[in-house]
Amino acid sequence: MFDHPSFDQHERVVFAHDAATGLRAVVAVHSSARGPAAGGCRLWHYKSTQDALADVLRLSRGMSYKNAMAGLPLGGGKAVIMIDADRPKTPALLEAFGRFVESLHGQYITAEDVGASVADMEIVAGQTRYVSGLPRTAVTSDGNPSPKTALGVYLGIKAAVKFRLKKDELRGLTVAVQGLGGVGYELCKLLAADGARLRVADVREAVTQKAATQFDATVSSPDRILFERADVVAPCALGALFDADTIPKLQTPIIAGAANNQLATAQDGARLHSAGVLYAPDYVINAGGIISVGREYLGGATAESIGAEIHRIPVRLTEIFVRSSATHRPTSELADEMARQLLAEA
Repeated sequence: MFDHPSFDQHERVVFAHDAATGLRAVVAVHSSARGPAAGGCRLWHYKSTQDALADVLRLSRGMSYKNAMAGLPLGGGKAVIMIDADRPKTPALLEAFGRFVESLHGQYITAEDVGASVADMEIVAGQTRYVSGLPRTAVTSDGNPSPKTALGVYLGIKAAVKFRLKKDELRGLTVAVQGLGGVGYELCKLLAADGARLRVADVREAVTQKAATQFDATVSSPDRILFERADVVAPCALGALFDADTIPKLQTPIIAGAANNQLATAQDGARLHSAGVLYAPDYVINAGGIISVGREYLGGATAESIGAEIHRIPVRLTEIFVRSSATHRPTSELADEMARQLLAEA
């Protein structure tokens, strides 16, 4: 574990197995310097345990940085549940996961993520109090953080467009959205309402056709859309997209999307910078969801106060963009530096 390439001084990495339900899960607590470790639970079909471990280590560190940059009194953690045909998502499996979270006595607070819904978290909450993103804690709506994440990404895209393209609006610009899940589809609604021309891609054909009809979007494929000509590319699916092989294929001046861990390695931020691509660090631009569920969990928030915090996302991004331009350093490197300083101060 200590020699794993994605290990970053994590405080705890805990594996759980429940033979009766088939649960195989990992919780990684990266840092509790700012408070209990908060981050969603991802249900995914991993090819190997090593893949799941690498994912949870990277995601949990990202949550430490995300929560710190968002100004939340929360640390960073993440959970992954390995599912497949032999271990499908069932209520019993989710209940077993809830007992696992409860056994950590509040060191980790879970919520929705890829593959996990509000309904799933309601089942988990039957076994543990350490859950957010629920109707019972929500300030507005049903507790689903996806629309809040989409709002932050939308505002971040506008900030990137203003900084790089010197435009105050998105009307007439082409935005390529990869992934039309809860966040990606909500993002398309906001972009379309602002007059952006949309290119969309998802592994589910029915969803892309719906987007094509609703938003007059052009449909592409998930493996091509990142490399097509667009004013903004918005990855909203899984991460590790940009590396030494894919970056030279880009035909966009801006990358700004909701996916976590978009860079395959730390060096890829420098590659994007050298290629002249303005990169909005993912854990800064996609913090709207954790701001919402985090504040709801901590209590005392209102819809107005949560909205005000989400509207500070473009301010933080612009600060990073300005520093990058002034120092000729990658935005990803500067964001990491700022996040580590906030953790050190805590």
